[in-house]
Amino acid sequence: MKLITRDTDYAVRALREIAQSKEKMVSTVYLEEKLGIPRAFLRKILQLLQKSGILDSAKGNQGGFILARPAQDILLLDIIKVFQGDVCVSECVFLKEPCSQKSCCPLRGELKKIENYALERLGAVTLKSLSANTRK
Repeated sequence: MKLITRDTDYAVRALREIAQSKEKMVSTVYLEEKLGIPRAFLRKILQLLQKSGILDSAKGNQGGFILARPAQDILLLDIIKVFQGDVCVSECVFLKEPCSQKSCCPLRGELKKIENYALERLGAVTLKSLSANTRK
C-alpha cells in the first residue's frame, strides 16, 4: 500500500519550492529545472493544483504559479486528496459490495483506528511546516 503516490510527492516538492521562492511568480521552466520533473507531468500536476484552489497562475512573460492561500493553510491532506482522493484504509478489500459483517468486524475496527490516526496526523502537517527546515 502506498500512502503517497508519485503525483502527490511531485506536487509537494513543487509546492515547497513555490512556498520558499522569493519571486512573486514561479515559472514552470524554473520548477522543471530545479526539481527534475518532466515538463508534461509537472504541468499536469500544477494544473490540478490550480483547479483545486491551492495555486493561482498568470500567463505571459512574467507569468507562473503562486500559492492561492498561505502555506500554513495548505494541509498535506489537501494535497493528497487532489491526487489520490480520500484517505481510506478501513474499507473491506475482500468484497465489492458492502459487507454484512461491517459493524462487528474486528479487522475493520482496528483499521478504522489506524485511519483516524493517519487523518489526524496528515491534517496537522502544513506546507509551511514541510518548508520550514529547508529554506536556503
